[in-house]
Amino acid sequence: MKKSLVLSLLFIAQIIYAQNYAQYVNPFIGTGGHGHTFPGAIVPFGMVQLSPDTRIDGSWDGCSGYHYSDSVIYGFSHTHLNGTGVSDYGDIMLMPTMGNPGLNSKDYASKFSHKNEKATAGFYSVKLDKNNIDVRLTTTKRVGYHEYTFNTAGNANIILDLNHRDKLLEGEVKIIDDKTIEVFRRSEAWATNQYIYARIEFSKPMKVSKKETNRKQEDRLYTGTRLALAFSTAVKKGEKISIKVALSPTTYEGAAKNMLAEGKSNDFDLIKKQAENDWNKELSKIEVKSENRDKLAIFYTALYHVFTQPNINMDVDGKYRGRDHKFYTAKGFDYYTVFSLWDTFRGAHPLMTLIYRKRTADFINTFIKQYEQGGKLPVWELASNETECMIGYHSVSVIADAMAKGITGFDYEKAFEASKNSAMLDIFGLNAYKQNNYISIDDEHESVSKTLEYAYDDWCIAQMAKILGKKEDYQYFMNRSQNWKNLYNPKNGFMQARKNGNWYEPFDPREVNNNYTEGNSWHYSYFVPQDIPGLIQAHGGKKKFEQFIDAIFSAPNATTGREQVDITGLIGQYAQGNEPSHHIAYLYNFVDQPQKAEEKIKYILDNFYKNTPDGLIGNEDCGQMSAWYVLSTIGIYSVTPGKPEWETVTPYFDEIIIHLEDGTTRTITKNTSKEELRKLGFENVKPVKDFKYTEQTASPLISADRLFDFSTKVEITPLNEKDKVYYMTLDENDKNVRKKFTAYKGPFTINKTTQVSAYAERKGEKSSITTANFNRRPNHWDITINSTVNPQYTAGGKLALIDGINGAVNWRKGEWQGYQGQTFEAIIDFKSPQQITQLTSTYLQDSRAWILMPKKVEYYASMNGKDFILLKTIDNTIDSKDEKVQIKDFSAEIFPTEARYIKVKAYHFGKLPEWHQGAGGDSYVFIDEISVR
Repeated sequence: MKKSLVLSLLFIAQIIYAQNYAQYVNPFIGTGGHGHTFPGAIVPFGMVQLSPDTRIDGSWDGCSGYHYSDSVIYGFSHTHLNGTGVSDYGDIMLMPTMGNPGLNSKDYASKFSHKNEKATAGFYSVKLDKNNIDVRLTTTKRVGYHEYTFNTAGNANIILDLNHRDKLLEGEVKIIDDKTIEVFRRSEAWATNQYIYARIEFSKPMKVSKKETNRKQEDRLYTGTRLALAFSTAVKKGEKISIKVALSPTTYEGAAKNMLAEGKSNDFDLIKKQAENDWNKELSKIEVKSENRDKLAIFYTALYHVFTQPNINMDVDGKYRGRDHKFYTAKGFDYYTVFSLWDTFRGAHPLMTLIYRKRTADFINTFIKQYEQGGKLPVWELASNETECMIGYHSVSVIADAMAKGITGFDYEKAFEASKNSAMLDIFGLNAYKQNNYISIDDEHESVSKTLEYAYDDWCIAQMAKILGKKEDYQYFMNRSQNWKNLYNPKNGFMQARKNGNWYEPFDPREVNNNYTEGNSWHYSYFVPQDIPGLIQAHGGKKKFEQFIDAIFSAPNATTGREQVDITGLIGQYAQGNEPSHHIAYLYNFVDQPQKAEEKIKYILDNFYKNTPDGLIGNEDCGQMSAWYVLSTIGIYSVTPGKPEWETVTPYFDEIIIHLEDGTTRTITKNTSKEELRKLGFENVKPVKDFKYTEQTASPLISADRLFDFSTKVEITPLNEKDKVYYMTLDENDKNVRKKFTAYKGPFTINKTTQVSAYAERKGEKSSITTANFNRRPNHWDITINSTVNPQYTAGGKLALIDGINGAVNWRKGEWQGYQGQTFEAIIDFKSPQQITQLTSTYLQDSRAWILMPKKVEYYASMNGKDFILLKTIDNTIDSKDEKVQIKDFSAEIFPTEARYIKVKAYHFGKLPEWHQGAGGDSYVFIDEISVR
């Protein structure tokens, strides 16, 4: 490149970055309501998120550590999560105080007022009312800068509390000299084994004036699983103390290197200006013009929230902590953490492919390293830990999208190997999914959502295979990508759960239950992004599918079933506040109704995003809520990540200028053609030749009474009426008999406990085999339950407690009965007197899900059903704090006793105790089988 051209490009870059887009950022957007954002000092994709903490209880609305409704600050910690639904981070907390230091959070916390609080891009300040201390915070990528002004003379303290927020597994503070300390913190919360190191430098000498630890200390070294220290010095009125905190995920040496690289300056305002410049550089990648300052604030804060994470997670020399907690050095790429992929694959990562091609490659290189070091691609990775939160294996969506859009800088073959590995594991229902082409309630909870999201991810892997010329892999994964067909009910158009071979009934598409992930059938019945034409055809054509899209927006705007706090921003059943709905309005484009897409999207942009603390209609979710806004205002959205094209609407702003990584720009106005928008940024991507693949045949339904007295009629129905059906039966006498499938000609009757298997066939293509089990009752007892079952946990009715079918540890599959806030009581009538020697009832504990063992279980006997005699009491022996999901039989051996009636009484635990995240809530008793001998 010629020197003059280089200078010209530099000059243009300076003009772009000189424009002050950071001025529009309002970090308080989302800190109220349920946005779960934080207002503190950050730089784009930085390791440090230096922010005040007003919540230390792990509450849902306190996931980020801060909520705008609060009036007390506990301290300023260096790591925070942006808009998540689970609490973590809050590492290395410092708090300035005056006078005699206290190490209890109630002692060092201070009231504050929003009128004395300010937040801008890269900067935060507040006045602490308790001791009249002014706090200013700013940061670089790896070093947080504090400036405390003590407005009264006296004894100043800096509190370092390593017990702050999550559980401290191991803590260490080393006194290097009177101005320097080193800190190690290993903690457990959402990330169950998080390591962080810090080097802290004070601007003046400080002495340890108070300590709290549960271990014997060495000279200048403090350790323990409880650890807090106060560092003190005398100050004059108006004196400032500055503190620099360098973080490292690896070692003390890493923190020292990071301090040397980014913590040399003692000029707070210079670092503040540098942070602002960093933001202007990134925010200027998309320039929008508007006379409405609120709209500019919403747009640039949205972009700011997208650029808050993923976070750089390596030292300045490239050293990082791998998924196996060993140390590695990143070569040729930057290593990141905080991948909320269930959320961000939909919008945030596609936005990155437009403006951050190199960074997208870095993300994927991080994925590949995590696969190599941890055995699989990340699902929801946090601080070198896999949280296994949410569903799917959506790393493959990010990879496929990058490959389809021609992004290079990572090993395509290795990425494909890692993706295929994720799809071939036998976890979270995948084993049943691979074998049966869908997941049923019997196999795994959230079966509908998992089936649909796996199917989309499989399509993504197929696209990689096509790019790499792997024909057989392409055909295999394209076949799996059609698995949605097995859960599509052609009679009602909804994606419906299957149980024991049939549809799960009763069915209400508004019901939020354990068959869906953070949603209901309305939200998931539109999730076939890989085959929208196929979904339209299944509905009977464009007009009928248009009516189905209309229906979600016009449905009653209240859900039924379980209360789900994530489902917010409702228009009918459409929920803008949670990710499964985010693509739905754009589906109008596929039925030739773009004006309807325009109408709905503009309504959402106008009403659900505001320049206020409660300006986000749902959790920010690591940038996804904001990415939807950014993309939709540009006039684009990636309905199907993995395709090098966008779905389009009319741009929201009069003019938008996008600066691409190759130095070119795109100017967009309301007059920009839809075709130009569709290929925006990917105009030169050449299509890849398709391979042929087979159309999948859906598995048939098998219906009969799951539990019957003497006989039941079995009916088998293909999901496509053109399919032929073949079946076979095995009853309890057929265990060693080899049977063959025969053509199904009509309903038949069974009178024994029987397993029925069937498959459908069309044009020589067979479906997977559907298998159902129908049980003849093991007894003819009756049961009266004198407690009110939670309608979400009925296990199919009262007979479920005496049907001989036992629930599994995974209670979400629906075989347990749940009773909340009440003692369980049931009476069994044998219909005639029986001799009894043993009584057993079975219970489950999952303390994190509010399900606790009963305090005790009592067994009574009676001949007349009115006068009961206590036979035995069994006390619980399992600690309520034991978070292991487990099953316990409360068994009673008794002297031979004759009775017609047995009463079982299980005393519920009561209110959840203070240590529980749901403290004060009513616990559940979960019971399954009651047996008598």
